[in-house]
Amino acid sequence: MRNKKRKKRLKRKLLLFMDLILLLIVAGLGYFIYMAGKMQLDNSKDSSILTNNIDSKEIGGYRNIAIFGVDSRDNALKKATHSDTIVIASINKKTKDIKLASIYRDTYADIPDNGFNKINAAYFKGGYPLALNTINTNFDLDVKEYVTVNFDAVCKVIDLLGGIELDITKEELKYVNGYTKELNEINGTNVGKLKSAGTQVVNGTHATAYARIRYTAGGDFKRTERQRIVIQKIFEKTKSSDLLTINSIINEIFPEIYTNLDSIDMLDLAKDILSYNIVEETGFPFENVAKYYNKISYVFPVDLAANVTELHKFLFDDETYIPSAKVQETSTKILEITGKQ
Repeated sequence: MRNKKRKKRLKRKLLLFMDLILLLIVAGLGYFIYMAGKMQLDNSKDSSILTNNIDSKEIGGYRNIAIFGVDSRDNALKKATHSDTIVIASINKKTKDIKLASIYRDTYADIPDNGFNKINAAYFKGGYPLALNTINTNFDLDVKEYVTVNFDAVCKVIDLLGGIELDITKEELKYVNGYTKELNEINGTNVGKLKSAGTQVVNGTHATAYARIRYTAGGDFKRTERQRIVIQKIFEKTKSSDLLTINSIINEIFPEIYTNLDSIDMLDLAKDILSYNIVEETGFPFENVAKYYNKISYVFPVDLAANVTELHKFLFDDETYIPSAKVQETSTKILEITGKQ
């Protein structure tokens, strides 16, 4: 009899415990959805996003998201600001591996209904839909989701993570300090200069300043590499952070994110956070030439069609991709300018 009573009590306690766990999970999900709802959601132009006639079986196995970092002195997020950071994050739906491809901001591209220009002008002229249309039609991609952040958001998330470790060279040091001064003016902060070069944990302002450097050897090509380093460091540190830190980031940063990902989309991404791994990163176009055209400096794909084939190989492991007629037409026009025929 006593054993039966004891078993009943244990069963009740177990059920209560399971109910509590379920309640906490539901409450946690509810809180995440509530906070995600505070993001600056804009999917008003999603129906206008274009893609080429893409002949690829592999691309369907990936979720592709464009990350825009906008160069705005007043921390604006929408159009009328240049997207100086353009990164395609391609997530393998099966393995959860992530590959990052930076598109050089000066890349000569055909902006739909606007003609050829630097690719970062697309965001300035038409916000996220024109930027995505330009990416998709020039490179045979199907990117329909985007996340836009500004200087302030990047600074804050790194600070909330307790900083990230970077190796600052002597050449980079003076530029980090120069951009730190400018970021202080933009964000209303008072962060001091870095005192020395070397491997060290830096705060959000110094890390963002580091990601903006383009005057050292390598120019904008090296800058995009720095940007990918910062993204990877943020990602790695977030994965290892405790719930209190994650909660602080959600509270502070979500209202500063501009995106067409709603709370359910964000939850779908967040549920696999521990499974994600950034496995490769690169800059694009792979083969390029920097030269002046009509007195303006551009980054030209030496052969756009060949570059697009290599991009599909890199992102989607598609070894035999043949670019669309649209890409081949654009490629021919660029070859006429560069003379690389």
